[in-house]
Amino acid sequence: MSMTYDFTTVMDRHDRDALALDSVGDGEPGVPQGPRAGFDVIPMWIADMNFATAPSVTRAIIERAQHPAFGYFKPTNEYFQAIIDWQRSQHGIEDLTAEDIGYENGVLGGLVSTLTSFAAPGDSVLVHSPTYVGFTSSIESNGYHIVHSPLTRDDQGVWRMDFDDMDRKIKEHGIHVAVFCSPHNPCGRVWERWEIEGAMEVYRANNCVVIADEIWSDLILEGRHHIPTQSVSRDARDRTVALYAPSKTFNIAGLIGSYHIIYNPYLRDRVVSKGSKSHYNDMNVLSMHALIGAYSAEGREWLEQLRAVLSDNVDYAYTYITKHFAGVSLARPQGTYMLFPDCTAWCAEHGVSLDELEHRAWNVGVALQDGRQFQAPCALRINVALPSSRVEEAMRRLGEYVFVD
Repeated sequence: MSMTYDFTTVMDRHDRDALALDSVGDGEPGVPQGPRAGFDVIPMWIADMNFATAPSVTRAIIERAQHPAFGYFKPTNEYFQAIIDWQRSQHGIEDLTAEDIGYENGVLGGLVSTLTSFAAPGDSVLVHSPTYVGFTSSIESNGYHIVHSPLTRDDQGVWRMDFDDMDRKIKEHGIHVAVFCSPHNPCGRVWERWEIEGAMEVYRANNCVVIADEIWSDLILEGRHHIPTQSVSRDARDRTVALYAPSKTFNIAGLIGSYHIIYNPYLRDRVVSKGSKSHYNDMNVLSMHALIGAYSAEGREWLEQLRAVLSDNVDYAYTYITKHFAGVSLARPQGTYMLFPDCTAWCAEHGVSLDELEHRAWNVGVALQDGRQFQAPCALRINVALPSSRVEEAMRRLGEYVFVD
């Protein structure tokens, strides 16, 4: 594929409101420490990309900002049509209407609105593990108890759900709300239709409201295809609150602007009511125009090239890790741009703790993330959404300074 967009330039993001760089070394829990002298930071922990966004996004913001009035507004027909067209072109959804779409300040905000609408504080919520750290913090901080159903790797090393475990735990804990991450973060699974159907049958049999986090649905690696949770059956359509955003896809998380798709009027009424009555769930006019710019023909072209770059980076890092670091177990991601290597066997063989392993990496500027935040006892989470030169340098440093005797 010939590249018409720039995915090779190493941007200087220092002092440009980049948490991934500016917070490194500030001593906050869960944040990598700064490197020793002679090493720069390669930001591979927080899940944003080190690529410039699509030109259509910045153009849309600039064009709107050139009009010097930013008063009260409401979402335009163009905004809703952009989402409808995007969901049709990317995911094959043909019957989406503006009524089914609603703004959310963030996917986690939509999760909390749904959760607090259909579960009482103290209730249990089913979540697969490894578990996105944002689920953990937002669910627990709102007074709910997380029950984990572990994903397990099959004989081919592919992460799978355990439907029997899900059913048993839902029944044991009286669960009525479940979180379903598709594609899965941090494991990178792009679920097949039969897997989604199996999960949704468990939820149907136990009358669970399903919160489907599909924020990664556009970042599918080559050879895979995302299947919207709501599309697998009429029942799935009626019991699911699906949450989307352009933020991961186009690297615009700082603009704030997610949205839900809810077909069931009853579910939609409760979620919208919960989010709107606090008066804190309101759209920013520039984020509206950013979405319109992202979900354009040029945005689709940019995304196609981005996915090729991410696929190459994932292949390179996966091959490097599995070839050079014996004892590190890694499933090849099918979506997202995160790797989630399990270092249990390597650490045991070399007498190295996960803390020591992480500090070795941080000391040489490879700012990767502690997998224990994701309910994995000895894993790392590694973001490879960087120019390939940076990914290659990070792998070199891991080989020379980190995974050594």
